[in-house]
Amino acid sequence: MISKIVTNQHKFWGETTAFLALFLDNVGTLIFFSAILVFTFNYPADIILTRMIPGTAIGICAGDLIYTWLALRLMRKTGRNDITAMPLGVDTPSTIGIAYAVMGPAYIATRDAQLTWHIGMATLFMIGVVKIVISFFGGWIQRIIPTAGLLGPIAGIGLLLLGFLPIIEIFNEAIVGMVALGLIFTALMSKLQLPGRIPGILMAVIAGTGIHFALGYGGYLPEFQLPSLTMNLSFPSFSIDFIRTMPQSIQYLPVAIPFGILTIIGGINNTESARLAGDDYRTRDILLTEAFTSLIAAFFGGVAQTTPYIGHPAYKKMGATWWYTLLAGLLIGIGSVVGLLSVFVSLIPRAVIAPIFIFIGFEIIHQAYKSSPPSHSPAVSLSFLPVIACLVLIILGQFLGALSIPPGKLPLRLQLLHQTLTMLSNGFIVTGLLWGSMLAFLIDHRARLAALCSAACALLTLFGIIHSVMPSGELYLPWCIASNAHYTLALAYLALSGILLLLTGRSDNKQQA
Repeated sequence: MISKIVTNQHKFWGETTAFLALFLDNVGTLIFFSAILVFTFNYPADIILTRMIPGTAIGICAGDLIYTWLALRLMRKTGRNDITAMPLGVDTPSTIGIAYAVMGPAYIATRDAQLTWHIGMATLFMIGVVKIVISFFGGWIQRIIPTAGLLGPIAGIGLLLLGFLPIIEIFNEAIVGMVALGLIFTALMSKLQLPGRIPGILMAVIAGTGIHFALGYGGYLPEFQLPSLTMNLSFPSFSIDFIRTMPQSIQYLPVAIPFGILTIIGGINNTESARLAGDDYRTRDILLTEAFTSLIAAFFGGVAQTTPYIGHPAYKKMGATWWYTLLAGLLIGIGSVVGLLSVFVSLIPRAVIAPIFIFIGFEIIHQAYKSSPPSHSPAVSLSFLPVIACLVLIILGQFLGALSIPPGKLPLRLQLLHQTLTMLSNGFIVTGLLWGSMLAFLIDHRARLAALCSAACALLTLFGIIHSVMPSGELYLPWCIASNAHYTLALAYLALSGILLLLTGRSDNKQQA
């Protein structure tokens, strides 16, 4: 009897801990997404809270409910009651990437909040279509493109956008941030349990939020704002209006394609991880679910894609089954409609959530280096560099915007530097993928494939798919641009490709001799 009670308590805390981790992971991503648009780009918060978040929540809710059903189906098929559902939520790297690389620049260029929202929906629609197509070819792409090229750019996002930017938020509210960081790192990295088995993430949210408001009401936080605790019904409505913005949105296809590919490949890896942990799901079911729920969310105002989360074995070790995905999906779905999710987004301070993103960023970096051959580590590192340009432009743009200084008014040397940073930043994900792949092929003495990557960079540069000379990152026909910078850079890539082919010929001659 006693052992049964202990077992039930263990299951209860396991389900509770797993539910909180999954729920707060999603809420945390939405908090940071909102903060980026509002505080970095001055985007109006009401559209985010009443349109984007409810629409995105539709995809999360549908995905978690389908994964719950898949777990119950597997449970009936195997006769086991310890099946753990695959965790699903909003994809953190691409959500942050969409904010920084798509919606923020689109709003700066247009100053039209409605149009920017529709561009975000259209980009998510393109991601959904890419995911549906790639779900049938994900394994093939995974075999063709080196892991360093696939995971390197995302690891760069993990280090810089999920690591460095959140650490700024922690230092902006040092007491709140350090308390949350200590509790979250203790729970997630050292796996230590708090007294009473209270989940570390929950304790961090409670303690950090309490300290934040105590300091704020005491006048010790200069940017403190009273939270909006009003809960307004926000029913997501089906719409195809965003289709009209496809001409303006097509320039963001270079962002949509890599994010779609990477979550599909991540889904393949996560399904294999679940199989090794004892839960054998059909890969196609997992991939098509995340693809269709991303696509569905776009028609209801969503702007962030869904994906199966890394960590199924960790949830299984917690003792979670299918309850945690059911509860998380329902709370996120219902909470977004009644306005509860918006209250959470406005109530929980960014400094409290920041350590979770740092942890996620570290996990992504670890996965990129661990999954790549040790000799390819320089290729992974090379993929980071375009992300650095993006980070510098984000911070520089805030200063220039606050001072009302357009880049054209800078001294000539600084104008050239700004143009170089802009070209390095635009299309940074595809650039990192090709750079990482090129170096990985070169390290493996496959110089022809490395030359092909460089030639691909030259071709994509001509049309602005990477290294766009336009501040907005838009695509163009080469002869429609007054600047010669894209021709110069394309020629440079072709020269590099020629050198690599020459090296291939010398290597072949040496082997024949």
